[in-house]
Amino acid sequence: MKSYEVNFDGLVGPTHNYGGLSYGNVASQSNSQQSSNPKEAALQGLAKMKALMDMGFQQGVLAPQERPDVAALRRLGFAGSDAQVIQQAAKEAMPLLVASCSASSMWVANAATVSPSADTADGRVHFTAANLNCKYHRSIEHPTTSRVLGAMFANPQHFAHHAALPAVAQFGDEGAANHTRFCRAYGEAGVEFFVFGRSAFDTRYPAPQKYPARQTLEASQAVARLHGLREEGVVYAQQNPSVIDQGVFHNDVIAVGNGEVLFYHEDAFLETDKMLAELSSKLAKVGGKFQSVCVPRSAVTVDDAVRSYLFNSQLLSRPDGSMLLIVPEECRGNERVWQYLQGLTGSGGVIREVKVFDLKQSMQNGGGPACLRLRVALNETELAAVNPGVIMTAPLYESLTQWVERHYRDRMTENDLADPQLLLECRGALDELTQILKLGAVYPFQIN
Repeated sequence: MKSYEVNFDGLVGPTHNYGGLSYGNVASQSNSQQSSNPKEAALQGLAKMKALMDMGFQQGVLAPQERPDVAALRRLGFAGSDAQVIQQAAKEAMPLLVASCSASSMWVANAATVSPSADTADGRVHFTAANLNCKYHRSIEHPTTSRVLGAMFANPQHFAHHAALPAVAQFGDEGAANHTRFCRAYGEAGVEFFVFGRSAFDTRYPAPQKYPARQTLEASQAVARLHGLREEGVVYAQQNPSVIDQGVFHNDVIAVGNGEVLFYHEDAFLETDKMLAELSSKLAKVGGKFQSVCVPRSAVTVDDAVRSYLFNSQLLSRPDGSMLLIVPEECRGNERVWQYLQGLTGSGGVIREVKVFDLKQSMQNGGGPACLRLRVALNETELAAVNPGVIMTAPLYESLTQWVERHYRDRMTENDLADPQLLLECRGALDELTQILKLGAVYPFQIN
């Protein structure tokens, strides 16, 4: 039976703005308060989806959240009609309104952790929505994320869904941004790789001093238990606290894995040699041959990696066994990074080609190609059971492009978020989107 890695990219929402909400994310902080372009952001994301589809990769789409989240503002004490809630929040607590309008759900690498059926005890694909409790603006996402994923992967014979972990600091979970999987083939048993920034209960593990470590060891262990993963099929590794303090807020900012290959920066992890040996040993037991590609700090600094998002790239397998690296335009703009990539693709190694995409709107808010996609390994039976409305096709691309052109503004500032009309625009757009994607009622305004 054939198997595939399907990239489900997040569709950028209509309220895409530069709120500077993510402490520890250099791009998010440095571009705070600038004017954004939601229409351009959504179209840039759709262009990447279509390009990958045209290259022969399986591609899907994941819907954005309802924003502003008026219900979240009501829970914080704002009252009255929807318009009054928005106006009161704008007057009394603008940071809370900005948080309730965040389009951060576009970075669906944080939507959930996914374990393929070949790895799980019950032979189903398992999803655990991430609680994202480190940042308020992201912590309000998981209820809708769960409903959307449930509408996409609805067949209980093939798919199992778990609620987000307890929303407390000890179980901080950021989803697939700190998780990857190594395997010989997507449909075969593999080794799931969980990267954590700190331990909540074990003081033997160091922690960063400046920026928060968002993923805990305990959260990763809980997800592995929920998914029914075998101990011999899991490796836990700690992210280097010093790189977190340099702006590496998720592992996918400093490393990316696919198939049998880990592409990582020399300073990415603690106890790197021990980790690589464990990955190699465990992958060998299921028939795989682990390969690591280390980028030395002498060629690319951590600062270069953070500014260019070299590692927040997509590493994709081609039929001939070689790999393609999808990087943002910022990599070409960094002389050291671009020089390294030219040498990498010309070295005869497994990564043979680099393709560059313009994702400036997302990049300025702190998310690159890897942030924008949730990877789901599926065999052909499971792929056939996925809601067909969310699988990218040429007609769907045209429909979504036209939908964006109809509903999105081309400029968004903090003042625009205080406009009650924006909520009506967003709800109208999302109501139409659920029909295009055949999701049914997944948003609070459709349910309540």
